[in-house]
Amino acid sequence: MQMFREYITQNQQSFYRLAYSYTKNSDAALDVVQNAIVKGIEKLHTLRNPDFMKTWFYRIVVNEGLTYLRRNNVISLEEYGETALPVGEDRDVAQNVDLYNAVQKLEPKLKTIVILRFFEDMKLEDIAAVTGENLSTVKSRLYKALRLLKLDLQEGA
Repeated sequence: MQMFREYITQNQQSFYRLAYSYTKNSDAALDVVQNAIVKGIEKLHTLRNPDFMKTWFYRIVVNEGLTYLRRNNVISLEEYGETALPVGEDRDVAQNVDLYNAVQKLEPKLKTIVILRFFEDMKLEDIAAVTGENLSTVKSRLYKALRLLKLDLQEGA
């Protein structure tokens, strides 16, 4: 339990960022993370190997994010507008907004893989474990998502 508590404390910003990518709302993102932590505590006994805590807990956060989308019928990006984007100071805001909007337009399975790979810097094998898909499925979804992102960004240019 102590190791789980430390892991959550050390990585809380990453979990919030991931949850926010689904909810586009800070309060809802906090709720998603809180629900994930509660589920993690309840299911901690199912974690056989503590070395896999990262993929195990990310899977819980992803599932909670998808549950939020289903419960709230959140589909449209237009509801949230561009102001929802958390922007880093050292990046070009216009490019950030375009990329963010393009990622948000992806279907949830593709969006999850892109976020975990490029925003959470996860390896493809870890993404496969988080999503419960085999590695080849993760790769094909990533390539499909990148193709769609490229098309979307080229159209916007």
